[in-house]
Amino acid sequence: MSKRVCCLYRVSTGKQVDYDKNNQADIPMQRKACHKFALKMGWEIVHEEQEDGVSGHKIRAENRDKIQIIKDLARKKKFDILLVFMFDRIGRIADETPFVVEWFVKNGIEVWSTQEGEQRFDTHTDKLLNYIRFWQADGESEKTSIRTKTSLGQLVESGHYKGGGAAFGYDLVKSGRFNKRKHELYDLKINEAEAIVVKIIFDKYTKEGYGAHRITTWLNNNGYRARTGKMWHEATIRGILRNLTYTGVLRSGESRSDIIPELQIISPKQFERTKEIMKERSDRKKSTRTVPLNTKGKSLVSGKVYCGHCGSKLTLTTSGRYRTRKDGTVDNTKRIRYACYGKTRKQTQCDGQTGYTLHILDTAVEKIVKEIFAKVKGISKNEVINLKYADELKLRTTRLNALKSDYTKEFDNLNLLKSEVIKAIKGESAFSNEILSQLIAESESKCKRYLELCLIAEKEITNTEDLLKNLSNSFDELISWAELYDDASFEQKKMIVGYLIKRIEVFRDYKLKIDFNINFEQFIKGLDCQETAA
Repeated sequence: MSKRVCCLYRVSTGKQVDYDKNNQADIPMQRKACHKFALKMGWEIVHEEQEDGVSGHKIRAENRDKIQIIKDLARKKKFDILLVFMFDRIGRIADETPFVVEWFVKNGIEVWSTQEGEQRFDTHTDKLLNYIRFWQADGESEKTSIRTKTSLGQLVESGHYKGGGAAFGYDLVKSGRFNKRKHELYDLKINEAEAIVVKIIFDKYTKEGYGAHRITTWLNNNGYRARTGKMWHEATIRGILRNLTYTGVLRSGESRSDIIPELQIISPKQFERTKEIMKERSDRKKSTRTVPLNTKGKSLVSGKVYCGHCGSKLTLTTSGRYRTRKDGTVDNTKRIRYACYGKTRKQTQCDGQTGYTLHILDTAVEKIVKEIFAKVKGISKNEVINLKYADELKLRTTRLNALKSDYTKEFDNLNLLKSEVIKAIKGESAFSNEILSQLIAESESKCKRYLELCLIAEKEITNTEDLLKNLSNSFDELISWAELYDDASFEQKKMIVGYLIKRIEVFRDYKLKIDFNINFEQFIKGLDCQETAA
């Protein structure tokens, strides 16, 4: 009776399912070799398993379904021989694959390769050779991985696409460049129609506060479809929001290209804003926020309002109002209020109001925001920033130059005193050794102090330059918001207020104290818009 054979075929990438390095079909090549070998040996192939795009170096046997199927068949004595094209088709993990092979042998299964023969475990040498074989295979995989990563990294850093499918928003176009196998390579090109959708996704997220689920619903309801023609899925939206390529930067692992303008769909600034929102929203316990968790509600400043009397957070409450008017009509409108959590729960001794009507409080905050924007639009950047801080920078620079001059003079004096020591040794100096030692010590102390002051002055200049840069950016942002605010949707207004304001304290009669986010705090203080009453 002929021996029963189970064959295992594996390729590590999807492309190898179709072609190998010689441009021949790889899986069929393995199958043909195994069938030819089995026929030569007089064996009967009773079962075959194929793994497509499975890395024998990265994926352990316990996570490979086909290995587990073959193991189960071995336990049931369904075959006598496990046949592979080469032993590395079983795997390439040095600390695992040798023991997988040994497991089959211990369970009465012969393990054969069409190229390397039978793997036996009759002697200690057999076991050692088995381990060495897969240790070498593991090392080759490591080297191949390093070479591939390095090659792809260099390709990306030079501004070329590393390969693979094009992200939504781009098309693949022939580059006119060829690889070593004489296959033409592709580059990316913006797909204008898809790029519009990408911009909508980022704008909805950063400017209107939509989450991935809400963006998905909006796109599907408004007739937008994915590249496949199917409905959008929120996982796809999250992937788009995390994709650095839309800023015009190609990447492979840790490697990055410079910004390629012809590939840029959104600005790096908007991408960074997206990352900041994602990070902030992932921490639901965060006490202070620059963006709201969502923009669905009717409150402009929910999550940022606190009782000015006890410090408790003001939470939104809704109550129904049902009354009959004099004219016989019924008023059943909902009443929405900000309520002091500490007072309503009797957790604090609060002497403030129990609650504040939503539209009155929101209107008061919006009045302050509009006042800020009106003042911003009425002044120039030079008026706000340069006139206020340029003189300060000039004074600090002048002080640094003076300190450097003092240090140079004192250092020259120190050198003179040190040269006087030689004269003193020869008996040619008018100063005694004791006096010279004291003078040198004093001069060294002064030099050290001048150096310390120079470092402090340099740091102050750097801080002032950073402040000027931040203020300039803040001014530009405020101007853009000021121009947008009046015509903005409620969601956009909520996001703008969220970026601008850190905390609002509300006192009786709707008196407000507003703390602005750090990027705008120093700038807005100069506009005298921080407190008002409804």
